[in-house]
Formats: sequence, C-alpha cells, structure tokens
Amino acid sequence: MDYKTIAISDVHLGSHGCKAKLLVNFLKNNKCDILYLIGDIVDAWKIEQNKWYWHQSHTDVVREILKKAKRGTEVVWIAGNHDEFLRPLIPYNITFGSIKIANQWVHSGIDGNRYLLVHGDLFDGITRIAPWISFLGDKAYDILLAVNTKYNWWRHRLGFGYWSLSKYLKHKVKRAIDFMFQFELNLANYCIRKNFDGVICGHIHRSEIKWLNGVWYMNSGDWVESCTALVEHHSGRWEIVEWHELKHEENTSNNG
Repeated sequence: MDYKTIAISDVHLGSHGCKAKLLVNFLKNNKCDILYLIGDIVDAWKIEQNKWYWHQSHTDVVREILKKAKRGTEVVWIAGNHDEFLRPLIPYNITFGSIKIANQWVHSGIDGNRYLLVHGDLFDGITRIAPWISFLGDKAYDILLAVNTKYNWWRHRLGFGYWSLSKYLKHKVKRAIDFMFQFELNLANYCIRKNFDGVICGHIHRSEIKWLNGVWYMNSGDWVESCTALVEHHSGRWEIVEWHELKHEENTSNNG
C-alpha cells in the first residue's frame, strides 16, 4: 500500500517480545511519504537490566527504516521513556543519517488538521509521579510474555488457536491506570490548550482513533503483541492497520 503517513510506536527492539519479523514485513509491503517512530522503538531499559536481546530481525528493522529514509521518506523519531537516551541529544539537533530526533512534532494532516505527535509518557501519571511503578510493570510484563509462550504451546497441542493472556491482562491493568490518571484526557486537554486539532501518540500499547473532548485522539498501538500502525491515506482518512501474519513482499522500491 502507498500511504501519505505511517506512524508506529512501542517496537521495543532489543527485547524478546518485539515482533521484529512482522514489522520488517510490514515496512517492506507499505510505503509512505512520512514515517513517524513515536517512541520506545529501542528498549534501552533492557540494557540497564542486562537482559538485552538482539536478533537479526531487529537489525533488519533498522535497515528497512534507514532504507526508507535514503529513498526519500521523511523519518522522524520521537523519544519515549524506553529510548529516552535520545532526549539529551535533541537540543544539539543530532540526527541518525537523515532521521530527525525530537521530543514532539507537529504534523499537518491532509484533512487540514494540526496534530501533536508525542510518545505520551510525559502525560502518564504513573511515569510522572512514580516511575518505579512503571519499571515494576515492565518486569511483570516480561514474565507474562514468557508464561504466555508456554501457555499457547499447550493450547496449540490441544488444537486451540492463539490467545494472548498477557495482552488481556495488560489491557485490563492499563484501563485501570487510564481511569486513575486520565492519560487520554490529559493529552486531549493539552491539545485544546495548545490549539491542536488532535494528538498522535503511543506508550499504552493500545491502538485507537476517537473523538475526545473536541480533538482527535489517535494511538498507534505497539509491535510487541498488537502489531498495529496508524496510517494516513492520501485522501486524508486515518486508519489503524493490523499486521498479524507475514505477507508476500510487494514492490515498494519506487518511493521508500
């Protein structure tokens, strides 16, 4: 497919949970004029915990992104809490090749709207008030992913399809966190105060497009379990694309 804009977030390269092969396949099969990497693309927390995992497919993701940038796609990397090592570099306008780095960005949509792009961690009450809770949540999620793998092995042996226990539990926990700290509402209200028409974010690993308090709230999801991207069609329509299986590679060599 050929899109105006593709936004992805929460890839977590360097972690066991990253669905890098699916992301490589997605990037090869879809081209765009603008590619936004909205935070947590690399999971630097795993380095700090000495749990760094890097498969060849993780390198392939980096190569595909760099290939798109080389072929003319504008690539912007928004820093998140897992790749916050980027934030000290932002004031110096340091780039990786032609990839721009920022804390936030403004996207002018084909629909005429101005969208704020942020990862979202700075609007998350857990991250702002008690970052250690977020850290514990990250470790718990790693455990859930490991348990989920063994659980689904038995489901497969018994003839049942895949079911994501960790995704189910995290969704329930995140809904409670959202209620307590009003993550989405915080972002929407900030956009209203700053005269934006909407926000494009990540962080909570739940893709969504909805009208909230007079602005558009759009979340690109993640590439750990949901495997979703937010895309802007050349008509101006926004859509969430799910990518759960490898597909035959299309020829996208003409434009990134």
